[in-house]
Amino acid sequence: MVELQNKVAIITGASSGIGSSIAETLSQHGVNVVLVGRNEQRLSEVATRIKSTSEASVVTHVVDVTHKDAVDQIVADTQSQLGRVDILVNSAGLMLSSAITEGEVDAWDAMIDVNIKGTLYGINAVLPTFLNQSSGHIINIASISGFEVTKQSTLYSASKAAVHSITQGLEKELAKTGVRVTSISPGMVDTPLSGDTDWGARKKLDPSDIAEAVVYALQQPSHVNVNEVTVRPV
Repeated sequence: MVELQNKVAIITGASSGIGSSIAETLSQHGVNVVLVGRNEQRLSEVATRIKSTSEASVVTHVVDVTHKDAVDQIVADTQSQLGRVDILVNSAGLMLSSAITEGEVDAWDAMIDVNIKGTLYGINAVLPTFLNQSSGHIINIASISGFEVTKQSTLYSASKAAVHSITQGLEKELAKTGVRVTSISPGMVDTPLSGDTDWGARKKLDPSDIAEAVVYALQQPSHVNVNEVTVRPV
């Protein structure tokens, strides 16, 4: 099991839901965390919780991941402030109106920009550093919606299928470099993103369930790449 103490992780979408839970869980393992999100107040609240329960360093960046230059700057600032970058968690995501027949083009553009381009911008920003140091781990939060499309999820499912495909291809591109990449596909999680969605008889997952999956992937030996994890409620 790999020791995570003193590693540095950049987590996007860290102001709430899965992203904030991942940040808090990693900090409990001694990881210094860089919280990235658009809501300054909520980021500050997450940072305060982390500081009250762990000794980990916490840095916040109010950034929209659809702005490539701003994402690049986060990596540069992290190296300057914390001395290294070991982990990127692409957790920022949008789930908006997705049925093609509804014609919500603005919603489609927003999901493509955040879910796909935001993920790619994060990867692009850390890759030079990870390749140079022959180590690093990229975690992409996908969704089971990327495998299972409903009549209301078409565009959202397409965006998460793209994240899954990007991760699969990137794993092959990074073979033998020492850099690992993992796609985690949660089922319905009890977060603001899922809202009041009816999940039938199944209980929604807790964000901490996804955070534990992230820890599992990160703690594998350096020669082991857990490329894909699917987490569903029972």
